[in-house]
Amino acid sequence: MMKLYSWDISPYAARVRMQIYAKGLTDVATEQTPFFLTQKFYEDRPLSRIPSLEIDGDAIPESAVIAEYLEEIYPEPSLLGSTPRENAHIRTLARVGDVYLMSTAFMLGSQTRILAAQTPVPTGVESIVALLSGQLASSIRTLDRMIGRDGFACLARLTLADCALVPALSYVQHMLLNRGLDDPIAANANVAAYWAAIQRQEPAARVLAEFHRGREERREQISSGELEKMRAANQAAREAAARAASV
Repeated sequence: MMKLYSWDISPYAARVRMQIYAKGLTDVATEQTPFFLTQKFYEDRPLSRIPSLEIDGDAIPESAVIAEYLEEIYPEPSLLGSTPRENAHIRTLARVGDVYLMSTAFMLGSQTRILAAQTPVPTGVESIVALLSGQLASSIRTLDRMIGRDGFACLARLTLADCALVPALSYVQHMLLNRGLDDPIAANANVAAYWAAIQRQEPAARVLAEFHRGREERREQISSGELEKMRAANQAAREAAARAASV
């Protein structure tokens, strides 16, 4: 059996989990890893990324790579198209989620420390926050011109594009609303209609519920001080391993 190392709060891991749910796969186990990865995890996996798909002692990193691998070994039900052109469109929409939405949202998150603090932290460089939030709004406007009009990203059914866009849109919305900024989804009619419809699909609803669970757990860890203790313990372990390796 394969094992997917995952976090509830990770949009990249959610992308793969949504694919697993949509395909009805039963031989891919999911294991929640500590938020601060163990030293052994770093040593065993050169890229040290979540999600990571373990197969017979080997590990495949990167959510897009894992998604393509699962499609190859479990071709039915297909989350790709029936022609190269359809597949290109699916992959383009997924890239919008990965590059134009997720990458920018993560930069915004790192500026505000939104995943490690109880409330967004003033950055002292609010112009950068404004720039990043503006880029996100622009990307949502672009997506509004590309998204399907029938409740799915394209092809009138679930595809890998939906698996990438559902976590990305949820993450962007969370980041901006927690900064007190406008929700760009609501401002774009086609994306807003898609967002309302896709959440009624069981695989999407399931990963969004897991997102909510992960965020609630993170808030509790921050409030209780547990997250900071975990961070300090992880840092100490990594420094000890580095010292041992240098001897």
